[in-house]
Amino acid sequence: MTLVANHPMRIPPSPWIRFVQVGAGFNVADQRIVDLVEPRHLVVTADIPLAAAVVEKGAHALNPRGELYTTENIGERLSMRNFMEELRGSGVTTGGPAVLSSRDRQAFANSLTSYMARHEKERR
Repeated sequence: MTLVANHPMRIPPSPWIRFVQVGAGFNVADQRIVDLVEPRHLVVTADIPLAAAVVEKGAHALNPRGELYTTENIGERLSMRNFMEELRGSGVTTGGPAVLSSRDRQAFANSLTSYMARHEKERR
């Protein structure tokens, strides 16, 4: 697992966890993730433009609510995100995402488990 951020993070010592710190700036961390990602990698993100870039590179993106972004659904999600951004830019109050619920956490865990099982079979 690789964590990417533009500020220091405390992570537990593990040979399986790597931390990459990038400089400050708009989308610097996202760009580094896109640079690092390879086909069949999984990126966990709620950032739809990042998810779109990841999917475009042949990798997979999973949001914290358990939705797997695919080539089939990312265009629609990106269009809706851009539309909502336009509304906010014109002064419309759209609110934000709902608080992450226990149901969302369970959906994420289920999707991650399913993803890992499916891709473990492919590795064999």
